[in-house]
Amino acid sequence: MTVTATSVDESDALHPRTAPESRAARWLRRLVPAAAAALSGVLLYISFPPRTLWWLALPAFAVFGWVLRGRGWKAALGLGYLFGLGFLLPLLVWTGVEVGPGPWLALVAIEAVFVALVGVGVAAVSKLPGSPVWAAAVWIAGEAARARVPFDGFPWGKIAFGQADGVFLPLAAVGGTPVLGFAVVLCGFGLYDVVRLSLRARRTRVVGRGAAAVALLSVAVPVVGALAARPLVSDKAEDGTTTVAVIQGNVPRAGLDFNSQRRAVLDYHARETQRLAAEVEAGKVAKPDFVLWPENSSDIDPFANPDAYAVIDGAAKAIGVPISVGGVVERDGKLLNEQILWDPQKGPVDTYDKRQIQPFGEYLPLRPLLDMINESWTSMVRQDFSRGSEPGVFDMDGATVGLVTCYEAAFDWTVRSEVTDGAQLISVPSNNATFDRSEMTYQQLAMSRIRAVEHSRTVAVPVTSGVSAIILPDGTITQRTGMFVADSLVQEVPLRSSLTPATRLGVLPEIALVLVAAGGIGWAIAAGARGRRTDDV
Repeated sequence: MTVTATSVDESDALHPRTAPESRAARWLRRLVPAAAAALSGVLLYISFPPRTLWWLALPAFAVFGWVLRGRGWKAALGLGYLFGLGFLLPLLVWTGVEVGPGPWLALVAIEAVFVALVGVGVAAVSKLPGSPVWAAAVWIAGEAARARVPFDGFPWGKIAFGQADGVFLPLAAVGGTPVLGFAVVLCGFGLYDVVRLSLRARRTRVVGRGAAAVALLSVAVPVVGALAARPLVSDKAEDGTTTVAVIQGNVPRAGLDFNSQRRAVLDYHARETQRLAAEVEAGKVAKPDFVLWPENSSDIDPFANPDAYAVIDGAAKAIGVPISVGGVVERDGKLLNEQILWDPQKGPVDTYDKRQIQPFGEYLPLRPLLDMINESWTSMVRQDFSRGSEPGVFDMDGATVGLVTCYEAAFDWTVRSEVTDGAQLISVPSNNATFDRSEMTYQQLAMSRIRAVEHSRTVAVPVTSGVSAIILPDGTITQRTGMFVADSLVQEVPLRSSLTPATRLGVLPEIALVLVAAGGIGWAIAAGARGRRTDDV
């Protein structure tokens, strides 16, 4: 092939010059997408609890799709990072409530890198046929990576966790958080494609039928799928019912120094249990079949301290039913965040050790480095907690109760393992006193609502300082406490043993979506390589 050069004069004749772009216009052209990326991230944050504006996730992803379409990898990386900052900075501000802005900003800076890389992937697949499908799968692949690395991952901010009040919620029972999140993101990117193609049709009156059909299906299929999945969501009892009591003893004051008030916290929970026992005896409240205390309700090791043992044993005898007690114990030189099954006659009869422990909260993965930066951070975690290795399922007066301790509720595998091990009901004992009145409590409560639907189980949430709650298998909160008050909740709830598709499939839907994302990116890379070879000919 012969390539001929076009003279300057000929080129000018064929393509008349336009006026040079002004500096202001050039800056505007760069700033508008950047501002849109950051603001759409903020919009996504607003869709999360404690607000019930779940539907704002759709326009957030529609705008994100617009700013990324056709971008090169450098621009996409920057725009994705801005989207991540807009979303995660306000979402995770609670992480700095007691320790200052340093750890909060560092966490957000790292987590936003994952969103930035997702931005590169979304931009790469944005010109492919069916781009909303590929782009949504890329987002879920990013969430999968973020839930595993670094330091065993940090799944906080999964799109699914913002959908507890949304129309897409039944999809949690189909394929867990990955399928629920994929549906939301697909609908958002599809919404952008519908708008884009509609504008093109007005301008040119030419739109491919295939592209239009895919755009419309990207919006319609998630909604129709969620409606079709509604029969999977039920609060009917399959194995009878049980009456559960959730104890919130409260703490003397919020903040990190609640640990220095360990005896007071234990006494508060024992006192609230004894108060409940008195109400039961007076006939004001139905007698529970078992009682659930929160995480850290006894940070004094009852196996090593007779006085703590006596306080817990007295509370168990007063109420006359088993109690699941959240304790911190040291065994064989290991520090453990433990749930202890306490029988009113036999004392402690079973234990569950937390398996997914929190980096920088329960152990320090970079202790020497952090000690050089700020000794006060390392002094907060003087000794690292050890991990448990077995699922925690307690037999409590005939009901099989699965234990998922606080931070573990964010991880798909920890909750599923309890259900596949036979749990008919899930307890999520937590301690949020260190985060004061921040949104953290409500974000975590929404996770428990998603887990209830995902596995079709009642979920009880005992928290030291609130918000404690009882959640039915359809995700409905039937009772909840206030924050920083002593209170108890008693309710007859359904027991269920059937397994949802999500429980049966486990990680398979997530693997499938990651493979779809890899296929889309691979196709985009191959198409780009072919285009460059054609240009070189």
